[in-house]
Amino acid sequence: MSESTRRKFIQDSSLGLAGAAAVSLTGVTGAVQAAPANSQLNIGLIGCGGRGPGVAKDWNKQAGVKVIYACDVHQDRLAKAASELDIPSSRAVSDMRRIMDDSDVDAVYIAAPDHWHAPAAIMACEAGKHVYVEKPCSHNVGEGRMLIEAARRNDRVVQHGTQVRSTPMFIEAIQMLREGVIGDVLVCRAWNVQKRDDIGHGNPTAPPRELNYEDWVGPAEMDPYQENCLGGWHFRYNYGTGGIGNDGIHDVDYARWGLGVETHPSKISAGGGKYFFDDDQQFPDTQQVAFEYPGDGTPGNKRMFIYEQRLWSTNFPSVYNVDSGVEYYGHNGRLFLSRRGKIQLLDARNKRQKIDVETMGQDTEAHIADFVDAVRNDRRPNCDIEIGHLTASLCHLGNLSTRLGRSLHFDPETEQVIDDTEANDMLSRNYRDHWGAPKGKLA
Repeated sequence: MSESTRRKFIQDSSLGLAGAAAVSLTGVTGAVQAAPANSQLNIGLIGCGGRGPGVAKDWNKQAGVKVIYACDVHQDRLAKAASELDIPSSRAVSDMRRIMDDSDVDAVYIAAPDHWHAPAAIMACEAGKHVYVEKPCSHNVGEGRMLIEAARRNDRVVQHGTQVRSTPMFIEAIQMLREGVIGDVLVCRAWNVQKRDDIGHGNPTAPPRELNYEDWVGPAEMDPYQENCLGGWHFRYNYGTGGIGNDGIHDVDYARWGLGVETHPSKISAGGGKYFFDDDQQFPDTQQVAFEYPGDGTPGNKRMFIYEQRLWSTNFPSVYNVDSGVEYYGHNGRLFLSRRGKIQLLDARNKRQKIDVETMGQDTEAHIADFVDAVRNDRRPNCDIEIGHLTASLCHLGNLSTRLGRSLHFDPETEQVIDDTEANDMLSRNYRDHWGAPKGKLA
C-alpha cells in the first residue's frame, strides 16, 4: 500500500467513521479468491500483550496455518512473543503497515487494545487480508458500521472473537431455544460479577523507552502517559469499552443470540457508575442496562435483554454460583447458560429437566478453525462482522446511556439516537493526526 493510499484510507475510513461514505482506494488489490484447502494460511499477529501470543499458539495448532509476523509497539513484548512463536527478527515489527504491505500474509489476528480494533481491521481489509479481530470489534457504533462496509467492499472474511458462536454446547442450547424448549423467549438476563483491581491514582510521566507511546495511542485522542492507566486501558474512555465491552461482551453475545434478535434495540435504559473504586478508571464498576426490542409492537414480538455488572464483588447468583451467565425466560420455562461450562433447564413450575448436552467452556480453537474454514471455502464465519457489530453496539449503547444518565431512543436502520445531538456525537469519536492523516471527524 503506497503512502498516499495509506493517507487517503485513514482519512476516508479510520477518520471518517462518523458517517463517511465507503471509499474505493487506488493501489489496493480487489477481492482475493478463497485460499486453496491445501495451501498454507499465513497469519500476522497484531498485539503481543497477554492474550495475543497465547491465542497465536492456537493458530499454529491448525493444519496448514502459520503465524509468520508479530507486531507490537512495546519492544520487550514483541521480542518475547517472537521468541515464543519462532518468528524471525525480520518479521517482528513495530509498525502494522509492514504486515499490511506483505503479500505473503493472508490474514491478520488483531489482539491490540480496543481503540485499534476497527482501524487496524479496516486497513487489513483494504489491503486484501482476512481478519480475525478480538472483541469488541469496534470502539464505537460508527466504527463497527465502517468495518462491515470495508469487509463487504473487499470481500473479506472477518470473524469477531466471541468464541461461544463456535462452541458446541452453545450451538446446541440455542437450537433448543429455537425449537421452543421453553416456549417463546421474551426476556433474558445476563450478569458479569467479578472482583477487579483498584488501579489507584497516578501522575503523568515519560513513557518507558521500550514503548512507542505515540503509535500505541495511534488515531485515538491522546492522554498523557500514566503507568497505571496503560495497564488499565480497558477502563479509559479513549482506549477501552469498560467492563461490558471487555469481558461482559461474551455474555452479551450469547444473550442476544438466544433471545433471537437480529437488529439493534430501539430503547436503551441504563444506570450505574463508580460505586466502589476511587481510582483513575473512568468506566462504571456498577452497571445495569435494559435493552428493548419492540418488533412490530404487538404482544409476542417484543423482547427485552437485561445486563447486570458488578466489578467489586464475588457474590454471584447463588443458585448457579458462577461469575457470568445468562438466563432465558420463556412462557414455558427457563434456560440458564454460562460460558464457564454450565447449563440448566427448568420447566414452567421450576422443576429441573434433564438435558442431553455435553457441557464445556467457550472454545477458542473451534472458533479459529471456523475462521480458517471460512477463508478456504469463501463463506461467512460463525461470528461474521455483522453479528459482531450488533453485539458490540449493545456495549457501546449501554455505556453511552450510563454515561449520559438518560434513556436512548435508537433508530436501528439509521443507527442514530432520535432527537439527541449529544448522544449522536458520541456514537463516533474524534481522531488524532496520526500517520499523516488530518485529525477530527468527517461529516
